[in-house]
Amino acid sequence: MMRRVLRSAMLVFGLGVLVGAPVLNGSALAADKHAAEAVEHAKAAVSHGKEGHADACVEHASEALKHAQAVAKNPHGAEGVKHLTEAVKHGKAGHADACTEHAEGAATHLAEVN
Repeated sequence: MMRRVLRSAMLVFGLGVLVGAPVLNGSALAADKHAAEAVEHAKAAVSHGKEGHADACVEHASEALKHAQAVAKNPHGAEGVKHLTEAVKHGKAGHADACTEHAEGAATHLAEVN
């Protein structure tokens, strides 16, 4: 009787590992993808902001913000979200230099998301 219980418990544990490991690994890959996309758009926002294009800076910062929100549980992701929110706010006000500064800060933090 004890062997049957032990065998059942091992079977349940084994199935849990086989099913759980890929799921956890997939969420980590999704976070990496979102972080990479956020960094790419934040850098594009910086590039446009340095050229004085506040509207394009806002466009890319907004797209980066969408991706950064997916990794906001990470402390660097949360800082990236704060910077991108400020970048969008300043860019909408026509302040390309402030949009650029905040987008740079966001890119730096988001690049540190693991």
